[in-house]
Amino acid sequence: MTTSALRRQVKNIVHNYSEAEIKVREATSNDPWGPSSSLMSEIADLTFNVVAFAEVMGMVWKRLNDSGKNWRHVYKV
Repeated sequence: MTTSALRRQVKNIVHNYSEAEIKVREATSNDPWGPSSSLMSEIADLTFNVVAFAEVMGMVWKRLNDSGKNWRHVYKV
């Protein structure tokens, strides 16, 4: 496990992110590769649930407002 993956898991626990928010964070991470199609499919399926849709869109909005060194967050959203 890489340090960035470990740090991401700790942040997920500390911030008490939901499953939907964790998946969006993983898909829009600063890693140089893109998200897997299965992860994107899972996120798309989550948007059919009203509560999960709000969580997904909240995290997407948060990622769209990133700047500076987190430019990949904006690019991947």
